[in-house]
Amino acid sequence: MQASVNRTSPYRLLAILLLIALSVLFLFPMYWIITGSVKSIQAVNAATPVWFPLEPTMDNYARLFDRPALMWLWNTILICTMSMLLTCTTASLAGYALAKKNFIGRGIIFAIFISAMALPKQVILIPLLKEMSFLRLHDTPWAVILPTVGWPFGVFLMKQFSENIPGSILEAARIDGAGEVITFTQVVLPIIKPGIGALAIFTFITTWNDYFMQLIMLNSQSKLTISLGIAKLQTEMSNDFGLIMAGAALSAIPITVVFLMFQKFFTRGITMGAVKG
Repeated sequence: MQASVNRTSPYRLLAILLLIALSVLFLFPMYWIITGSVKSIQAVNAATPVWFPLEPTMDNYARLFDRPALMWLWNTILICTMSMLLTCTTASLAGYALAKKNFIGRGIIFAIFISAMALPKQVILIPLLKEMSFLRLHDTPWAVILPTVGWPFGVFLMKQFSENIPGSILEAARIDGAGEVITFTQVVLPIIKPGIGALAIFTFITTWNDYFMQLIMLNSQSKLTISLGIAKLQTEMSNDFGLIMAGAALSAIPITVVFLMFQKFFTRGITMGAVKG
């Protein structure tokens, strides 16, 4: 046994070193943004890179908050949070119904969802824009939120998790007199909770990074998201890298917090989703 441990230890050491190197590689852009946001204009624009700010300053953040940056951030958090809650609700209900309910056309409906996953968003952009305009929702947060609620990937993911629910548990709940609402909230939800956590992260990050949909659906200055706001800064202040990095650092904080909050469910969800039965 000891010989086996000694024989595999070099490979484990190599794997650890490789993971450390990859971690540094992926974390370096975040480090550069954060440190750049507290550098002076001279340090940011220096010909020789300043790897660590010797005289950190909050001037970039002060100039950023002189603009409606907090409003942009609030708009983004509102859109992403509502999209996450509504998508998780509808996807979990639809996924459970497609996995555990027998009704006419179930296979056809699921096939439509699978087909919709291969449909680029740009294909339905014009009809979607006309629909939002007809409903008088264009240039409102709902124009970005509602198209996300019916996310086909979310339904597909939750159906796969709902397949793991033992039929005997559902049958026992029916024998005990539990209705559909009680069965779903007290029996189904605890089982598919890891999947909901994974879907919550996917939805929040996808909505946060959906610059294209935000650009098409939002026009007013007060309705912009943080992504559109940073793009606006890049257009107006193309050489002010400190200000742009401050905006990028501000936009990274909420999405990092959400990932850390749901990380446990995300890991469990990916593990459970990889094993059927």
